[in-house]
Amino acid sequence: MDTDYYRVLGVANSASADEIKKAYRQLAMKYHPDRNPGDKEAEEKFKSAAEAYEVLGDLEKRKIYDRYGVAGLRDSGYSGPGNFDDIFSSFSDVFGDLFGLGGRTGGRRRQGPSPGADLRYDLTISFMEAVHGVEKELEITRRDTCWTCEGSGLRPGHKPRPCATCQGRGQVLHAQGPFRIQTACPHCHGQGEVITDPCNDCNGQGLVAKKKKVSLKIPAGVDTGARMRLRGEGEGGRKGGGPGDLYVIIYVEAHEFFQRDGDDILCAIPISFTQAALGCTLEVPTIHGAHELTIPAGTQTGQTFTIKGEGVPHLRGHGRGNMLCEVQVRIPVKLDKKQKELLKEFAALDEKGNENVGAGFLKKFFHF
Repeated sequence: MDTDYYRVLGVANSASADEIKKAYRQLAMKYHPDRNPGDKEAEEKFKSAAEAYEVLGDLEKRKIYDRYGVAGLRDSGYSGPGNFDDIFSSFSDVFGDLFGLGGRTGGRRRQGPSPGADLRYDLTISFMEAVHGVEKELEITRRDTCWTCEGSGLRPGHKPRPCATCQGRGQVLHAQGPFRIQTACPHCHGQGEVITDPCNDCNGQGLVAKKKKVSLKIPAGVDTGARMRLRGEGEGGRKGGGPGDLYVIIYVEAHEFFQRDGDDILCAIPISFTQAALGCTLEVPTIHGAHELTIPAGTQTGQTFTIKGEGVPHLRGHGRGNMLCEVQVRIPVKLDKKQKELLKEFAALDEKGNENVGAGFLKKFFHF
């Protein structure tokens, strides 16, 4: 069963980002393992709250969850908050390091390899590209690891110096009520060291802006909201860290004739009233080409006919959806003299066979 992340945090589905963050803070404080040593139930609630916040605290993940649930998150590549180190990293982002240097989240210095940031690219494709699949070449601007300093930010031959503000610890302590709250040093940003001799090519950032073209194969059957990950195509890492990933969010344009309902294609087929009355065989367009459709005599407007296998290819698995054709009987607006005469003759014949239709309908409707 899908987890109800809103219920986990105790907030409404319409909760604001601040309300979600506040609810997570309260639960994380209550069930933090350092406050509940050996309590497995508290540990599980702490992890559940962290998972709920990771989803609802991220605008894109929240949109996918609201529309498709946990299954939609899995399909988009999300596999949960990871291990305890990942959870405490997220915890520290919200609280700063809590419970002092001796706590589970305390005493962290971020002097080692730093992985590159993930990037997002919004891509709009046509309706037909979505249902048939397409390969796209994307041009992105990203920050790559500096080739001169290899991401260290240092001028070759130089070393960083310990931060004077935090004495090289990377953290500073503040008292808040009964707790000691440990946050990243504002001067060195948690690194514990500062660069006094920056690299000339990256100005001490360890990263340089660069344009790159990447190829993306979009499978047949994608729809708006699909997320595709290109591993290693995000920003470059620093100090030997690996690159991040590039996430491509798909948006599909509407089609002038076809509509989509899951893997089924919907369309409206206009026919004349004579074709509806007498029946006919039509060639109708599908997303895969022309297809013959038999309209039986006496078809009414709004009737739907199914053409099996002419829908969208299943994104995961074999086969395709169906095409549903809704018939719309068109009544002519302008008639010439001959057409009017023939229709009047038809009406006269029709009235003889259905003399009491009108009166019978009125009696049924008004209960005379």
